[in-house]
Order: sequence, then C-alpha cells, then structure tokens
Amino acid sequence: MNSAQCPGVVLLHGIARTSSSLKRLERALQTSGFATLNIAYASRTKPIAALADDIHPAIARFAGREAPLHFVAHSMGGLVVRACIAKYRPSRLGGVVMLGTPNGGSEVADLLSGSRFYRAFYGPAGLELTTARRPDALPDVDYPVGVIAGSRFIDPVAGLFVLPKPNDGRVSVQSAMLTGMTDHIVVKASHTGLPRNAIAIAHTIAFLREGHFRTAPLT
Repeated sequence: MNSAQCPGVVLLHGIARTSSSLKRLERALQTSGFATLNIAYASRTKPIAALADDIHPAIARFAGREAPLHFVAHSMGGLVVRACIAKYRPSRLGGVVMLGTPNGGSEVADLLSGSRFYRAFYGPAGLELTTARRPDALPDVDYPVGVIAGSRFIDPVAGLFVLPKPNDGRVSVQSAMLTGMTDHIVVKASHTGLPRNAIAIAHTIAFLREGHFRTAPLT
C-alpha cells in the first residue's frame, strides 16, 4: 500500500513526558502497517484547550493523507485529543485509544494541586487533572474510543491510600472510564508502564484495526 494510503496514527504523550515515552508503541504501530505522527508538545505550559490549538497545525498536515486518521494517547494526552477533536475534527476520523487517561480526574492531583511545587511544575494543565476541576467543557464522544486502564502501581502511598482500587498509581480504573466509550479493558501495568506494556500495545493495534479489544487472551 502507498504510504499516503496507510492508516495514520497521531500519538500524544502525557503531562511532563516526551514523545520518546511512546517510541516502543510507535514502532509497533509502524510494524503493523500504520503511518505515525508522534507529537512532542509543551504539556506543562498551557491549559488543555490551548495545547490542542498548538498541536492542530501538525495534525492537519498529517490528516491530508488519503487514509483514516486514528489517535493513541497516554494519560493527559487523551484529554488533549478530546479537546482537539472537539474543535478540529478530522474529516477521516477513525478510532481513539486512551491509555491511563484521567477522564474523571485524578485523586492524586486533588491531593497535590494545592502545593506550590505542583502548580509550578505541572502548570495550568495540571490543575485540570483534579476530580473537581476536570475539563467539563469537553463534549461527550461520538466516535470510537477504546479505554485501556492499568491495575498495577509502584507508589504504595498513592496506590493504597489515595486512589480508589484498582489503579495504576496515578489514575484509577474507575476514573479512566468515559461515557460513550466503545470498549474498555484493564491490563496489569503501572501508569508510566502502560505505553510500553506488550499486552496494552497489542490491544491498541487490535482496536485500531477492528474497532474493539480482543476478548481472547493476548501474549
């Protein structure tokens, strides 16, 4: 197939992360026949809506290809995707896979958002990750969305005492869920480990190809 006709996938990392955090996932997508655009964006500098504006030009250029356009996002990247689609919906929009996205906010952000360090480090977008100040302006989804949540945590304080169980150490399974989603699945991975987890990657590719996650065990 001509590369311009290969299904495209836009990848978006989470807050305080870089595009390098999605490299393993990107390579797997490319091996599976997808063209990719792994966007690096200044996740700690602006509110979520403004970040969506920042990434739109690159996505618009990539979307000019004669193929469906999918999105795969980790953590806060999923909220940026929702904001971007709400304002700049691609004409050939395919599916969206969210890995550990705090669609309902994060209790960890609730706990830390009052601290000066949190506000300085995570910036305006960080304040939109709390359960009380989540971006309610984002409309309900009317496109295929697959949610992958993690159930393994590394930080015992957050995992055991702050977040509802099960959780991935940053986002609970409950908070990752999204009204209107097409499918969801839970994998044994931590929040930072989700984009590198082989099972999560296999399910991501299955959703983009088939519109749902595999029900049979993946190895």
